Amino acid sequence: MPEIVDNKQVFTLYEVASSIRKTLADRYTSPFWIKTEINKLNIYAKSGHCFPELVDKKDGRIEAEMRATIWKKDFDRINENFKNLVKEPLKDGIKVLMKATISYDPKYGLSLFIQDIDPSFSLGELEKEKKETIEKLQKEGLFGKNKLLPIALLPKRIAIISVDTSKGYSDFIKVIDQNIFGYRFFHMLFPAVLQGEASIASITRQLKNIKKVKSHFDAVAIIRGGGGDVGLSSFNNYTLAKAICSFPLPVFTGIGHSTNLTVSEMVAFQSAITPTELADFFLQKFHNFAVPLQRAEEIVIDEANHLIENEKKLFQTTIHLFKTLTRNRLKTNHDEIRYLSSGLMQETKFRLNNERELLISTKRDILRCAKELMREEKNEIGRMMISFQKDSQRFFTNQLEQLKNLEKIVQLVDPMNVVKRGYTITNVNGKLVRSVNDLKEGDVLNTLTADGNIDSKILKINSTN
Repeated sequence: MPEIVDNKQVFTLYEVASSIRKTLADRYTSPFWIKTEINKLNIYAKSGHCFPELVDKKDGRIEAEMRATIWKKDFDRINENFKNLVKEPLKDGIKVLMKATISYDPKYGLSLFIQDIDPSFSLGELEKEKKETIEKLQKEGLFGKNKLLPIALLPKRIAIISVDTSKGYSDFIKVIDQNIFGYRFFHMLFPAVLQGEASIASITRQLKNIKKVKSHFDAVAIIRGGGGDVGLSSFNNYTLAKAICSFPLPVFTGIGHSTNLTVSEMVAFQSAITPTELADFFLQKFHNFAVPLQRAEEIVIDEANHLIENEKKLFQTTIHLFKTLTRNRLKTNHDEIRYLSSGLMQETKFRLNNERELLISTKRDILRCAKELMREEKNEIGRMMISFQKDSQRFFTNQLEQLKNLEKIVQLVDPMNVVKRGYTITNVNGKLVRSVNDLKEGDVLNTLTADGNIDSKILKINSTN
């Protein structure tokens, strides 16, 4: 009962607390469902009990906050249900629909005792956020923007957003750096948180950093290890998805094993289920270029060798034909020159013999006449015999000199001697040229010199007549 102090009704703190406990017990007689967000789970590993911090937010501002309790046996059951349906354990930063009872203890205050949590509600909240993000991006015309960007023929400079200790990041680097084809990539890690509410700000911040040096990269890869839908909830966030849509470089994702694509994966230039699959995509880009290039190289080499071999055979055939034609031409000219030389020698010898016989006959006739004159006039020219003999001797001497001179002239007019003095013998079509009237423009002349013969073609004829 309350005390009366100075006409005032006064209650003890315990009485007030007891009244509150009674009021709440009368009001909340059975468990009820509460929609809230787990800000921090607070699992105590030693006892297995869980004391989550619950919050309600509006426009990012906390409107209500309360602590709750999940006893070990309830937590184990709830957590197992989450693993079976959501594919991930219960964790910080997710919206939940929980069944709870409320109690008040005068010593420990107000408490919520959570009996159950509906995992399907958490999945529904994720799908709701995902749908709203998609509709908003489509309305703004951003949804497929990144997919329309041109991709480098060989995207070998990759900016990677991941956790440096992530197995997914390690697998990605191992595949592209140790590929059996010897393809070489340049990559740089931009460390970021890839899970939970903090991942949104972390990833978008690194996207801004990459944008400042975009000229040094061909693509961006967001890499994360495996996880269920709850672990990927941040990738349905509008702010993060918009940053990917609007990014000036193609963005690639390899963020988990889930078959239910997040919005970030949908709007990315290309998405892969695993980091290893994403690394294989980049290798395949190189392979698609290298294989046809290698085949083209082989074709060019084969065609070049074939062409060289054909040209070599043609060249050898041409050389053989040239040698044959040259040999035949030289033989023909040699035979013609030998024929002409033989004819010239014969004609020269014939003329020399005729001239010599004529001189001998003339000498013989003169001697015979002289003897006859001497006999007929012997008596008449007695006294003049000596004088006549002298005259005769002088006459014969002169005649011999003339004969010698004539022989020299004959030698001088020998065609070969004439040629040796710098003159030439010219013929056309096997006939000696004696007059320009024997020639016409376009005729091919063969000119004999002391040391060879020359073929020439007549361009113009100038007559002196």
